[in-house]
Amino acid sequence: MTQKRIAAIHDISGFGKCSLTVALPILSAAGVETSVVPTAVLSTHTGGLPGFTYRDLTEDIRPFTQHWKSLNLTFDAIYTGFLGSFEQLELVKEVFDMFRSKETLIMVDPVMADNGKLYSIFSPEFAVGMRSLCEKADIIVPNITEAALLTGESYCEGPYNQDYIESLMKKLSAIGTKQIVLTGIYFDEDELGAATYERDSGKIEYAFAKRVPGFFHGTGDVFGSALLGALLNGFDLRQAAQIAVNFTANSIQRTFEAKTDVRFGVNFEQSIPAFLRDLGLV
Repeated sequence: MTQKRIAAIHDISGFGKCSLTVALPILSAAGVETSVVPTAVLSTHTGGLPGFTYRDLTEDIRPFTQHWKSLNLTFDAIYTGFLGSFEQLELVKEVFDMFRSKETLIMVDPVMADNGKLYSIFSPEFAVGMRSLCEKADIIVPNITEAALLTGESYCEGPYNQDYIESLMKKLSAIGTKQIVLTGIYFDEDELGAATYERDSGKIEYAFAKRVPGFFHGTGDVFGSALLGALLNGFDLRQAAQIAVNFTANSIQRTFEAKTDVRFGVNFEQSIPAFLRDLGLV
């Protein structure tokens, strides 16, 4: 069987587990050849770690990918995460057009907000630009806050009710995306997980694991990378979401038990063996 190959378009932080720092090892562990387009280089991630350095790589994205095109490279998937500007959004659309084929899965994690608030570096107009990027995706992976911004709906605090979640999913489908995975869902204090939506069938399904109290940085990137790894190993959307939920929950649990500084990210590395068992690779 031919090895799957993806292009991951994210920033990279020297310290703090998020973005490419987690996408590359998780996808590689899943048996997926992972090529990267770094959009920026930071000394640390930006969540609660002051004084970080930041080097913008916007000018490198087009020549980077044009070189790939000259080599006739093809990709089974393109996966985008944090994008820091409108210019990067437009460049990534070009990359989609450059490498898309009938077999290419395009997955967009519309990283821009959490806990009811847009990230401070973004203006409200950025959500409109992100929506235009999501229109070109096959699958999007927003959290509740991002989903509200993409649809123009009001953000609600959890615990959620099923009507709110399913209404939000259907409104997200109006963007035109074939599949949606909505993260950060809980109906009670005991479980946390994700909802999946298939536009063609209209089917909504859920994937949950035991909820661990607290807020942990980088879990969205851990979840998204595990989700894509499972999809590229032949699992359907609901199965892939459950595998990603389990992997993320295990990583959070390890971090919680070790009392690690939550700003540093979660211990996904020692959860990889269980992840590979779920994928049927060991």
